[in-house]
Amino acid sequence: MKNKMMNSVIFGMALIVFLTSSVTVIWAQANESERQSFGGPEKFSDKELQAFAKSYVELDKIRGVSEIQISAAKTPQEKSRIEQEAVAKFSAALEREGLTMARFGALYQTINGDDQLREMVLKLIEIEQDKS
Repeated sequence: MKNKMMNSVIFGMALIVFLTSSVTVIWAQANESERQSFGGPEKFSDKELQAFAKSYVELDKIRGVSEIQISAAKTPQEKSRIEQEAVAKFSAALEREGLTMARFGALYQTINGDDQLREMVLKLIEIEQDKS
């Protein structure tokens, strides 16, 4: 189960890179303080970590559906449309949780760099997955 969760986190982050690379406009719109938060160690509240876990689970669902649709797409335009829809859905999920794309990225970067924090967040993600 732990390996599955770790693979899911790694795969999910690959999708985030994919999603964010296709929507540089969203990143450009993030305010300067959020973009600077990628820089160093940062503390996050329990509420933010919970929001991250919920958003991550939603991202995983969106990723699953989008991958299937993208692999079935017949044209680059269709793939692009599917990617844009996935980004819009993920952005909406983040907004529901009170996060931005930039803040989610900052959370991910910090979580990924801290083994203890990553273990805690993986547990939160597992709890969220069990709920859905």
